[in-house]
Amino acid sequence: MTNPQLIDSQFADLPVVVAGLGVSGISAARVLHDLGAHVTVVDGGSGAGLTARAAELEALGVTVRLGDGDSLPEGTRLVVTSPGWAPDRPLFAAAAAAGIEVWGDVELAWRLRRPLPATGEPAPWLAVTGTNGKTTTVQMLASILTAAGRRTAAVGNVGVSVLDAVLAEEPYDVLAVELSSYQLHWAPSLRPHSAVVLNLAPDHLDWHGSMEAYAADKGRIYQGNTVACVYNLADPATEALVREADVEEGCRAIGFGLGAPALSNLGVVDGLLVDRAFVADRAKNAAELGAVEDVHPPAPHNIANALAAAALARAYGVEPKAVREGLRAFRPDAHRIAEVGVVGEVTYIDDSKATNTHAAAASLAAYRPVVWIAGGLAKGATFDDLVQGAAGRLRAAVLIGEDRALIREALERHAPDVPVIEAAEGQTGAVAMAEVVRTAASLARPGDTVLLAPACASMDMFTNYGERGDLFAAAVRQLADRGE
Repeated sequence: MTNPQLIDSQFADLPVVVAGLGVSGISAARVLHDLGAHVTVVDGGSGAGLTARAAELEALGVTVRLGDGDSLPEGTRLVVTSPGWAPDRPLFAAAAAAGIEVWGDVELAWRLRRPLPATGEPAPWLAVTGTNGKTTTVQMLASILTAAGRRTAAVGNVGVSVLDAVLAEEPYDVLAVELSSYQLHWAPSLRPHSAVVLNLAPDHLDWHGSMEAYAADKGRIYQGNTVACVYNLADPATEALVREADVEEGCRAIGFGLGAPALSNLGVVDGLLVDRAFVADRAKNAAELGAVEDVHPPAPHNIANALAAAALARAYGVEPKAVREGLRAFRPDAHRIAEVGVVGEVTYIDDSKATNTHAAAASLAAYRPVVWIAGGLAKGATFDDLVQGAAGRLRAAVLIGEDRALIREALERHAPDVPVIEAAEGQTGAVAMAEVVRTAASLARPGDTVLLAPACASMDMFTNYGERGDLFAAAVRQLADRGE
């Protein structure tokens, strides 16, 4: 709930349109209403769910227009959009023609920050984006900051709403903020303390229009950074974004990678996480931040996530001991390279969250040999690079979903000796997944890993990636119960 002491006169009686009646739209509408704005919410959808949400807002005095998300109400002075609304919507063209600014919920939150009593400055934002690994990294960062004794939260695309966080009655010392490319597109004023782009791979190109536009929106996270722009040494595109960024004087470029770190980098030496960026006389000295075994699970891409989180924490001034304690305390959310069982000396891993090729490649790189469960909705992706890179690790592949043929064809081109079975054709839900797991088990040998890393979205067969992962785990338990 908005702190009543934080009423901002700039919004009093301001006619504001909120685009979208989803979670972020409802949050923005409530906050703006509490701040004294005249709020109209527009949404092109209809149905019982939207009608119920509309009724709740209307009871507060908010105007809601369903079935028309493209017309700009007369007299509008500001548009606040939900992050999923693409820039080519007619509503935004009308706003641009009228000289009306369009903000996202992150931009609104940034402008509503209030000074902390102890410092006289708003709580700094340590910001995380990337194609994959954002949620894990921002949660690792929050765990480290908590271990350092800071009042913090993982906010943005995860955990607490960013609007709720900046308006909390008990203020946070520092925020760990996960930001999507959508949110960054609509946040022109954002200027984090420090930020990281974890990686860049084609994703959401239907929304952005091109890879160049997608990368440019990701790169917005570096604009105005004051202490550190953190980038991935294994992904030159992230360093290029740092070079292009307009930052505050004295802001440093800090790289992270899985090798021994050079000056101003974080890396790995003899199984230890090492900092040569935030230490005195870094030409001669380094700080031990923890061990690879402190990271759960210690897959290569997860170690990279830990180094990125550590870099942001160190930029904020966290001591090495708290980095180690925070990493040790952290456990990832479900469906992110989670071991769900060992049956017949075969390990079963749920990485249902690997919904694109970049995430699946990282997951496949962590295991050998693998019976790979893949497929679903490809979202326009191609699979040649993924299969070519993983071919040497594959024992077999079990393909599912609407776009399975695209993966099969890539396997035929680049891994012709890998057995491929297409399972659960025409089936969905638990019945489909039970067949998939039985098929994978029949192909696996002792010591193998059966890996659910689909590289695709799930909605053709399952409600979402969470249900897909839950049903995979349930099918593995059934396998164990039968002693197969």
